[in-house]
Parts: sequence; C-alpha cells; structure tokens
Amino acid sequence: MERWVGRVALVTGSSVGIGAGITRALVKHGMKVVGCARNVKQIEEIQNELKSEKGQLIPMKCDLTKEDEILAMFRRIQTELGGVDVCINNAGLAHCAPLLSGNTADWRNMLEVNVLGLCICTREAFQQMKKNGVDDGHIFLINSMSGHRVIPNTNGHFYSATKYAVSGLLEGIRNELREMKSHIRVTAVSPGMVRTEFEIRRTKSREEGERIYSEYKCLEAEDLADAVVYALSAPPHVQIHDILLRPTEQTS
Repeated sequence: MERWVGRVALVTGSSVGIGAGITRALVKHGMKVVGCARNVKQIEEIQNELKSEKGQLIPMKCDLTKEDEILAMFRRIQTELGGVDVCINNAGLAHCAPLLSGNTADWRNMLEVNVLGLCICTREAFQQMKKNGVDDGHIFLINSMSGHRVIPNTNGHFYSATKYAVSGLLEGIRNELREMKSHIRVTAVSPGMVRTEFEIRRTKSREEGERIYSEYKCLEAEDLADAVVYALSAPPHVQIHDILLRPTEQTS
C-alpha cells in the first residue's frame, strides 16, 4: 500500500457500514479519502476519530440520485485535491419491493443508487484520471452475492437484478479500459451477509434486522476493507477481477 500514500480515494456511502470500514482502512494506510454520503455529520464524526492517523478524511455531502451533486463533488475533488486516484463505488440500498407487487418508487430508487449513481461516479472518476494522466488508478464496485445468484426471497428479487447489472458493468468497464490500452484497474467485491445497517434499513425494523444478523456469524465491514486493501496492494500488472466472500455458515 506504500504507493498509495498521499493519493486520493473517493468512497461513496462512507457514513456507515462497509463504506465507513473501507474509509477507516484507507486513511490508516495514509490515503486522502473523500467520504461522501447524504448524512455528512456521521462522516465528520469518523473524521474526528481518525485525526491522528497517517492519512486524512475529507467529508463531502452528496446525494447519488442527483447527477448535479455528483458532478459538483468531482469538481471539488479536482480543485481542492488535484483529482481522484481510486474510486470506490460502495453506496447501495435495498427495499422490500417484489417484482410482481413492488412499489415503482422503490424500484426507481434502487436503480438510481445501485446502478446509475455507480455508473456516473465511475465515468467521472475515469475521465478525471484520464485528464490528470493517472494511468495506474483503480475503480471498485461493491457488488453482492445477490449479483451472482437469485435466492428464493421475493423481497430481494429487484435488488438482485440491480446487482446482476453491476456484474455486467464490471466486465464492460474492464473491456473498455482494455480497448483504450489503459492500465487503470477495475475490481468488484461481492459479499454475502455483512453486519451493517443494511438489513435494518431494508426491513425498516431494527428488531427484524438484528434477528436476521443473529442467524449466524456475519461478515464485518472490516472484512470488506481487507478485500479492498488486498486488491489495491496487488502488483500493477495484476487485476483482481471479482472477490466473492460470504460467511462460512451462510447457505448460498
């Protein structure tokens, strides 16, 4: 990780859960991390927690369903920090919205964050790297095991469809970078059940979320951060394409 010291990483959805775990790890490794989310106060609390670490956390408020806010954030990163070197598309969400009875607004929200927000951030990060002559940058897509198999749970089917889209985008991005003869790498990390706020928010019930998490020992945000650090640490000629990880006791 020494070659990343002092360089700039963007982590979307960095206020809680996986994003917060990745943010902490990269700051401790000496990176300048732009942490973005709608709730910037929580990122500011993490910033205070990490103030004595090797790197630096810069909180930025951004709603990924609004393209103008994403573009403004990237302009700020260019102006204040000289541009992004690593883009970690972590932000994602799920609603209980079955395919045959779900709410259209819930479907649209999942598409906007899980797919379109990811695509816009990836495009802007690449264009910024290209403009700045960064040929060793790295783009991450935090995917899900739900992007590799469909479980028989009606509430998760549309969410799974958005994550299958991410699996397709991963290979598409890799091919476009290769065609351009770019050495920017792209990596997906696809976890199974991770103990975060995700299930609590999806079910809109802390009690139900905690019940789901109590079924077996889940992954922790730090496990995902370790996977990101592993991919970043690989030699420049090695592209870690997709890391699939799940709890040992998880069925699928």
